[in-house]
Amino acid sequence: MQMRILDLLCVVLAVGGAHILRFGAEDASIAETEVSYAAVSVLLVVVWLTVLEFSGTKDAKVLGTGTEEYKRVAASSLWLFGALAVVSYVLQLQTARGYVSVALPLGILLLLASRWFQRQILHKGRLDGLYLHRVLLIGAAQSVDHLWTRLNQHIVSGYQPVAAFLTDSGSIDKRLPVLGTSPSVEEVLDAIEQRKADTVAISSGADPTFLRHLGWALSARDVGMIMAPALTDVSGPRIHIQPVAGLPLVHVTTPKLEGMQAIAKRTFDILASSVLLALLSLPMAVVALLIKLDSRGRVLFLQERIGKAGEAFHMYKFRSMRSDAELRLEALKQLSEGNDVLFKMKNDPRVTRIGKWIRRYSIDELPQLFNVLKGDMSLVGPRPPLPSEVAVYEQHEHRRLMVKPGITGLWQVSGRSDLSWEESIRLDLYYVENWSPAQDLMILFRTLRAVLARDGAY
Repeated sequence: MQMRILDLLCVVLAVGGAHILRFGAEDASIAETEVSYAAVSVLLVVVWLTVLEFSGTKDAKVLGTGTEEYKRVAASSLWLFGALAVVSYVLQLQTARGYVSVALPLGILLLLASRWFQRQILHKGRLDGLYLHRVLLIGAAQSVDHLWTRLNQHIVSGYQPVAAFLTDSGSIDKRLPVLGTSPSVEEVLDAIEQRKADTVAISSGADPTFLRHLGWALSARDVGMIMAPALTDVSGPRIHIQPVAGLPLVHVTTPKLEGMQAIAKRTFDILASSVLLALLSLPMAVVALLIKLDSRGRVLFLQERIGKAGEAFHMYKFRSMRSDAELRLEALKQLSEGNDVLFKMKNDPRVTRIGKWIRRYSIDELPQLFNVLKGDMSLVGPRPPLPSEVAVYEQHEHRRLMVKPGITGLWQVSGRSDLSWEESIRLDLYYVENWSPAQDLMILFRTLRAVLARDGAY
């Protein structure tokens, strides 16, 4: 109900605002008709809310996580105004362009902001143990253990494992109660009753006949059923289900960043970096002057990094350390507070006074916009690795070099310096495997939040 009220408020504000901005207090009519824009506005509000209601924007499966909810809100609104344009053309209605050009973008912006705000409230509640689906896990020990770990790591997704049935003789983390092995349908139903579960998640190792009978029983009791295949770190857009001979075959498309997608990403990088450099040129000049006055040495720090396809390039940063920082590194390595590969130290004595401040707000990374403009880097991508890191990569870790490194990425908005090496690699590989324009925009938005909150920055 709260979501419907907020949607109503957003749509009324957008349509009402467009009406006032275009016509003021006048009750104007569509050219050569007696239809008033006041009536059109009321009708548009009703139809817009109806479209949002029946286009899956409130589907529980997309609320609270991922980008699908935002995509559905934007797509349904665009389809509505597309239909409005077609109707206006067919009926030869001279609809005021200013009215439409204000109502559509303002409405989408307000709706997306409202959904984001509600998602933050939902995430806070889930972290406090509210609004969670109680999940019973079924499957082989290794798969159940992996699923239990991942669901607990991302509790904001809304799934809380409460117990498990195993289909083999393996063992799992003792914090999750194991109710038995090779369960029958009756045993699963009894467990659902006892544990007050409302969802059953089934991983690998279950018998097809058992699954079919269990599905019927769960459907009769209105208990959710989730199939959790052994695929990990694969996002929704790459997965397609196709029924073949009564089997739901899961197709996974190959990740590719080429053709028009690559052109679109590069075009966005060039335009965005150019605009940002133009806007930030004066502040960057001030920072450069402060660095020069604070300590001896160059303003810019050039460091060799490895880019797409293993090609080396020099990454630019504002110098935040003393000029002899590299010479003093060896003596400080035993005090590292970073992960197993990268040296990190919260109170690094090599950092200058200005360096502490520009690091706190990631200002030291602004010169990398020149790397983006040159084509060495992208605004969003995997973290640019050092040659020493690449030298110890395992075979699968080289996949992160399939795309250009970025100024920001999933690693930047997920803990930065506080991440383990394994988690950093996993996030980078996830980005490579599941790149999309929507994900890039979300990462850029979350980066702004992370920088202002100074999460993991030192």
